[in-house]
Amino acid sequence: MPETVSRHRDAARIAGTVFFTLLAYISIGLPLAVIPTFTHLGIGFDVVIAGLAVSLQYLATFASRGLAGYIVDTRGARRSVLLGLILLVLAGILTAAAGALATAPWLALAALLLSRLVLGTSESCTGTGCITWAIGLVGPARTAQVISFNGIASYGGIALGAPLGLALAGGHLARGLESVGVLTAVLGVFGFLLARTRPAVPPSGGGASVRFWRILRTVSPFGAALALASVGFGVIATFITLFYDQQGWHRPGVAQSGPFGAGTALSVFGIAFILARVFFVNQIGRRGGVTVTIASLWVEIAGLLLIWVSPAPFVAVLGCGLTGAGFALVFPAMGVLAVDRVGPGSRGSAIGAYSVFLDVSLGLSGPVLGVISKGFGYASLFLCAALSNALALGLCLWLRRGLPQRG
Repeated sequence: MPETVSRHRDAARIAGTVFFTLLAYISIGLPLAVIPTFTHLGIGFDVVIAGLAVSLQYLATFASRGLAGYIVDTRGARRSVLLGLILLVLAGILTAAAGALATAPWLALAALLLSRLVLGTSESCTGTGCITWAIGLVGPARTAQVISFNGIASYGGIALGAPLGLALAGGHLARGLESVGVLTAVLGVFGFLLARTRPAVPPSGGGASVRFWRILRTVSPFGAALALASVGFGVIATFITLFYDQQGWHRPGVAQSGPFGAGTALSVFGIAFILARVFFVNQIGRRGGVTVTIASLWVEIAGLLLIWVSPAPFVAVLGCGLTGAGFALVFPAMGVLAVDRVGPGSRGSAIGAYSVFLDVSLGLSGPVLGVISKGFGYASLFLCAALSNALALGLCLWLRRGLPQRG
């Protein structure tokens, strides 16, 4: 009974901490389906610019991972989270400004791109801080559980935020983006005030600086597999609404609100992701991180290929669900292996370094796939993502030869 009580107490502490990740990712999800259509159809910029507008957030997250890890390891995880929530408020203000400036396209684009940079930095500080904060509260033995809970908060936030953003936008992209920005700022203020009441933990590095690039090199084999596997999420997040437009599944510029619309596809991705983490995360400890990743990649590849050949919206939604379920365990399965290879004093930097590979993948996939779509259409992007996952599968098969079966 004491062990059961301890597990429940630790789960409550983890959930209370990653709640701030949930707030951040609701804010990330809110504009996700609105930005491509606002940029391309609302203010008239090229589809490559629309892809860049989404991906710039991930590039900013990449650039700020080292800073976030340094803050966590030397100043404490709660301070990193508080900074992330302040930046979330600023990102919301800039997003609202972009909507308000829709009649001046270049000014609107500038405000939007700046908001993406700020939001990406907020994501880095909040996400890295929450994981390390929770590990500090419950102990390193719960690392896989912490990473899984944080991922549930992340993609659950996107699953909640994406359809809410579409509902706020309706048929009025500019006013909808203003509403999205205001709600983002409100969530940031609420999160900041709440986080200030939560107990802090000592810096994981005891106040000492770390060499981020050395840690980056240590975790790179696992991060490379994550990067290749993340292209599937990147193409769904960035191009699913434009894919629906091209397929003629709803009127241009307005994501379908029906049962199999683009917003539903994003939500199903997030829901499948959450369910897979809830029911299968224990398989990481039982079967090993690499083995779980290999099985997950097969599922993700199947989902992406299903979207590629989908003849109707409900098939695309099913493909998004399989992709979300497959992608769900890749991050924690590879992440536990990565964190195990650095000392406990550099835990924040290790999480930040490992997450860099996700950031690079999502940051580059938008503009690169946008260029591909101009020549081959949006459906081809899901085939490209499946091929990327196949490369990740090959890398994991190679890694398994040199690692123990248990992760």
